[in-house]
Amino acid sequence: MEVIEKVLGNRADAAWAARLGDASVDWLELSQWDAQKNRLRKETAGGRSMAVALERGESLRDGDVLEWDEAARSAVVCRIRLCPVMAVDLTGLAAFGVDRAVASAVRLGHALGNQHWPAVVKDGVVYVPMTADEKVMSAVMDTHDIAGVTYAFLSGESVYDLLSGEEARLLFGGAEAPIAGHGHHHHGHHHG
Repeated sequence: MEVIEKVLGNRADAAWAARLGDASVDWLELSQWDAQKNRLRKETAGGRSMAVALERGESLRDGDVLEWDEAARSAVVCRIRLCPVMAVDLTGLAAFGVDRAVASAVRLGHALGNQHWPAVVKDGVVYVPMTADEKVMSAVMDTHDIAGVTYAFLSGESVYDLLSGEEARLLFGGAEAPIAGHGHHHHGHHHG
């Protein structure tokens, strides 16, 4: 088993893009959940067994070059599969008065929060990782039927480049977390 302790570079960098242009690439495909880990074992698409053991606090990014063999012109590159995203467009609220726009935004926040869906707001659009089936998420949105708000489903990759690193971590970091044991958690609030 090959052990990878440091990332060599990223295919988005011009030098690596040129080097990888005519190279044979074996992909280490990871879910966005696995990519958050600094230690993991996985097989590449080509069947090579690899262990990743990065420094604490480090994680893999899409396009990270994990191995390079100059003589063979071959590389192992990380490919992260991002979950699809529901994009909720709030720009229609601009046509409303302040009170009505705020009421719609609060209703949307309540609908999303009630489902425990993480969200990132950027340029008048709320991005929500698909933690449930598209039909389920559509049903929630259609049930609430919030005036001035439209939504669509987009690939995670198409949204990723619109976000800062922090926003991308908030949106994609853990969206595929196992749902087992899901429940309501109360932190220090006592009723009664």
